[in-house]
Amino acid sequence: MPNEIILVDKKDRVAGAASKIEVHQKGKLHRAFSIFIFNRKGELLLQQRADGKYHSGGLWTNTCCGHPRPGETVASAARRRLREEMGLDCQLTKIFDFIYRAKLDNAMWEYEFDHVLIGKFNGKPKINPAEAAAFKWIDRKSLARDIRQDPRGYTRWFKKCYIQVFKATKDKTPFKQISDPVRN
Repeated sequence: MPNEIILVDKKDRVAGAASKIEVHQKGKLHRAFSIFIFNRKGELLLQQRADGKYHSGGLWTNTCCGHPRPGETVASAARRRLREEMGLDCQLTKIFDFIYRAKLDNAMWEYEFDHVLIGKFNGKPKINPAEAAAFKWIDRKSLARDIRQDPRGYTRWFKKCYIQVFKATKDKTPFKQISDPVRN
């Protein structure tokens, strides 16, 4: 079912499936992904979540995020959502994963085993207004400054992992040392 997502244990082993809304209302651990797209200048593509999203509407976040459906790999789900949300496609590389739990607005919870992926794209995305209200390219110094000045303007998961993404991408050359494609 398109609205079902994968429940997992703390080692990312499948433990079942449930509706996306139920999972977020009850705070069940589930599989997710967060995509960070960089351009040739090393700038990160951010999206501002659409106001109508069921949680975190209007907040700035990484390029794209989502959940694989039962039977769908992280890699195929990530590319699907990148096309659906941002109107772009590129090769993605997994750089790390982490688990986090956070209380959100609208009586929702995030409890995710989050696979973090990066990609490279040079151009203008074609955002889906049901998913994203706006986008911007931003360099790491401007991003750090903006988060310090307006921490509530960014999603919880983004603030938990963006520094680790920049560390993993080796400063201004995020693709120099990273070559393994997503295999999940």
